[in-house]
Amino acid sequence: NLLSFLRGGSFCTPAKPQIRAVGSNSSLEADMHDIIHESLSRQEKALCLLRDLLEEEYSSLLSRDTDAVVSLEFSVQELIRHLAVEKTFVIKRLGGMRAAEYASMLPEDLAAILLDTLRRIDVSEQAAARQASRNTNLSLALLDQSSRTLQALTKQAMPPKAETYGRRGGMRTQGHPEAALISGRL
Repeated sequence: NLLSFLRGGSFCTPAKPQIRAVGSNSSLEADMHDIIHESLSRQEKALCLLRDLLEEEYSSLLSRDTDAVVSLEFSVQELIRHLAVEKTFVIKRLGGMRAAEYASMLPEDLAAILLDTLRRIDVSEQAAARQASRNTNLSLALLDQSSRTLQALTKQAMPPKAETYGRRGGMRTQGHPEAALISGRL
């Protein structure tokens, strides 16, 4: 299950030990921090996985393995859906406040953990976006190449001129474009 994987250790960055808020104003603040931090950690892991899937998709595109590309694309879309759910969860939990603003209201040790996680998320998002852009460029180049090949084959298969066939379905003889001595009916 994808969510159980995301809750486990990260293969992009080593898992950071969680620090509980000791001596903070309330345990509610510590619980909220833990909930937000866990969700942000899952987002970071999902973004690392997304980048890896996109890299694998790029390799499949290069080798023109369409079955693998389709399979990977389904996985990418599902992962993006899970990421959107996690982001929405954090937004709702914080009441629309940005996570960095929330971190600035926390004690220094908790804020540092949250800000470090946000920084790693940003780095992972940028890496995934760069890889997605590479995949898009390669996909468009392959589409353009395929389209041009198809046009060339179609051009070779089609008769040279549209007026080769007459209205009655037979071949029309090509007239001489240069002037003739006699033309018309007598």
